[in-house]
Amino acid sequence: MKIAILAGDGIGPEIVAQAVRVLEALRSDGLKFELEPGLLGGCAVDAAGEPFPEATRRLVTDADAVMLGAVGGPQYDTLPREQRPEQGLLSIRKTLNLFANLRPAVLYPELANASTLKPEVVMGLDILIVRELTGDIYFGEPRGIEQRRGQRVGYNTMIYSEAEIRRIARVAFKAARKRNRRLCSVDKMNVLECTQLWRDVVTETAKDYPDVELSHMLVDNAAMQLVRNPRQFDVVVTGNMFGDILSDEASMLTGSIGMLPSASLDDRNKGLYEPIHGSAPDIAGKDVANPLATILSAAMMLRYTFDEEAGACRIESAVKKVLASGYRTPDIYEPGTKKIGTVAMGDAILANI
Repeated sequence: MKIAILAGDGIGPEIVAQAVRVLEALRSDGLKFELEPGLLGGCAVDAAGEPFPEATRRLVTDADAVMLGAVGGPQYDTLPREQRPEQGLLSIRKTLNLFANLRPAVLYPELANASTLKPEVVMGLDILIVRELTGDIYFGEPRGIEQRRGQRVGYNTMIYSEAEIRRIARVAFKAARKRNRRLCSVDKMNVLECTQLWRDVVTETAKDYPDVELSHMLVDNAAMQLVRNPRQFDVVVTGNMFGDILSDEASMLTGSIGMLPSASLDDRNKGLYEPIHGSAPDIAGKDVANPLATILSAAMMLRYTFDEEAGACRIESAVKKVLASGYRTPDIYEPGTKKIGTVAMGDAILANI
């Protein structure tokens, strides 16, 4: 098993280092894999002049899975768009055809008070958001900014093909089968023809999964329901733009964006695994970043790409034990718990592997 390690920018190198320690501990117990580093994002711009260099392209193409920290920083905001770190992230998704983004939002009981919602609203929360990742308005053509009648006009195209919708729907239905067999498809079919097609194709696909209960919800209502009654959801499937927004909203229900992993998969379960938070340059190098989302992303990698359920469960169990023991990084700290740094959190996880 070959894993490409792309630490990225900001806190990326710090949090990825802890996930690598966890993987190496499992390797000593018999898991067979090799780790190879590469550059993506701002660090790649600094070293090679572009956010997704050819050497990194070859590395991730040859690898079985990719682990990523985070990309970006304010020093890159004035660069031409094609040189910005975020373009490297979009490029790697497109190169590897990573069309299915899985974002679990799980509330650990010990963190119920860290959520911005009342504990009785979020206690027991366990949602999986399945976001289509390579289509929609982010990639649709035509797009641009041009002059029309003496003023600038910006435009983008929301577009989905039937095949794109059907393949992400199948991923979501299969995921629901492994959970509580409930799937909610989110769209805006009352005003957008593109998402009317989305609803039609998801409904048609449901005929192949009669054991899964399918419901539909408009995106504005879904945004409201996530803060009103989030426990009503099991698996949510939606398009790229809606999924981007809703998954970040769901992340805050759990107490900290620093707790949430993600997986982006192709049609053979090759994946890019990363925490959903950003590069947080304001805390980079201070040993305060929360590495748990990255460590949990490593667990997702073992489960989805390598079919190593036992290893995934060992990591997740260690995280639960550490939280139950009261250890907290600053983002999830509350009085009465033990505040520790990035490396110390890695130490605590290793002690419980």
